Amino acid sequence: MREARRMKIEGREVRHSRRPALRHWLPTLLVLALLATGLGAYRFEWGQRYLPWLAADPATEPEQVLPPAGLDLPEWSAPAGDAVALDTTRAISPDKVAAAVAEDLADPDLGRHVVGAVASLTPGEPVWTSGDGRYLPASTTKLLTLGAALQVLGPERTFTTSVVRGDGPREVVLVGGGDPFLASWAPSVAEAESTYPARADVATLALATADALGGGGRVRVRFDDSLFTGPTDNPAWRSDYVPDDVVAPITALMVDSGDEPDSDLKQDDPSLTAARAFADALSAAGMDVVGRPRRVDPRPDAEQLAAVESAPLADIAERILDVSDNEGAEVVAHQVGLATSGEGSFEAGAAGVLGALSGLGIDVTGDELHDGSGLSRRNRVSTATLIALLQRAAGPDGDALRSLLTGMPVAGFTGSLTYRFAEGPPVARGLVRAKTGTLTGVHALAGVAVGRDGEPMAFVFGADKSPPEERYDAQEALDRAAAALAACRCSAP
Repeated sequence: MREARRMKIEGREVRHSRRPALRHWLPTLLVLALLATGLGAYRFEWGQRYLPWLAADPATEPEQVLPPAGLDLPEWSAPAGDAVALDTTRAISPDKVAAAVAEDLADPDLGRHVVGAVASLTPGEPVWTSGDGRYLPASTTKLLTLGAALQVLGPERTFTTSVVRGDGPREVVLVGGGDPFLASWAPSVAEAESTYPARADVATLALATADALGGGGRVRVRFDDSLFTGPTDNPAWRSDYVPDDVVAPITALMVDSGDEPDSDLKQDDPSLTAARAFADALSAAGMDVVGRPRRVDPRPDAEQLAAVESAPLADIAERILDVSDNEGAEVVAHQVGLATSGEGSFEAGAAGVLGALSGLGIDVTGDELHDGSGLSRRNRVSTATLIALLQRAAGPDGDALRSLLTGMPVAGFTGSLTYRFAEGPPVARGLVRAKTGTLTGVHALAGVAVGRDGEPMAFVFGADKSPPEERYDAQEALDRAAAALAACRCSAP
């Protein structure tokens, strides 16, 4: 016990003996710590990082933002008065283009009729062409359809599906507005976040309708798809396309793009299918639905009970181009017909597309269109028409058409080009955007490639008499030609 007490006393005496030294160095240590903290705050921007409300806002106080550590900027001086803008546009060398693509376009798997054209994105004639210029465009037709639609309808245009009162007090009419992506079901939160573009759906429309009707009671469902007229099966298509489920009948009231759920089959009557989906959704919303849906004539003065809006046309166009949606392209073409002639049909849509392109200053002389999707084998267009449209979409006056460029699949990454461009220069994957076109014996690519010198080029390649058994080899030949442009330093010296 005494020894422990002695140790405590000794310890207290030792601690007491060190206090003068600590008092001597403490001010110096505090000064050094403050200097180190200040240097660290400046060097590593601790204030802006951990106290953002004290940092200068670069949007409103750019002069207060500190430069990165170690950066020594010269003093600012006013620009010379005789400074002039530089023209950074470079010409494309036709000889270099020919050297890049000629061999692949001469591949015998492409058949005996091959066309090609390459141009700068600056408006003007192609700098290099091959073949007679006219070809069967297959799905590259969709570029023309959507370009015309964006010009005539505008990129922000939406399409309304509505419900109005019918003739009876408890009768409702589902009215088709030509929404190409109307869905039969309401997506979950996760599905809505991952689906592009957003879809309007008849389930949400049914909930709004039930609410307008008081949430209960008996109701009969009718439907009106009279916005589109004429045949639902295009006479310019092969006669087996609709019966064999290659494409659905085209109406103004379609859900799920005319596809049957969980199968490769198409709906026989898309308008009736949509009305049945709406009736089922009304039942799920608490309504007592009696009878079967039935088609009725329109009532222009009918009271509207509910409505849903599609995504903007710009978003719709991107999706149609990305996956080459035939039904979506045909519905949009019918909308072009309505806007240009008041008639929503295959014939009016095709005529409206050519008229809209002509209105853009594009020479469509000799071009023939019979549909909006490119399924018709009677279609014939010039490579110059596609080139001119791509140039317009990329130009300073092409804001309305910009979705044509952003919607085209990216080689090796998205849409219908996801699993293509396996051959040819690998640099093309990501530097080529193109719309595909494929029918039996027909292969086409139209889009934009960025060369190794940074020069973007519009191109159209097509082969419409290719041996059917050489389908994949023909596609690879066109892919190699487009890839060669991306690997080419094709600008003129």
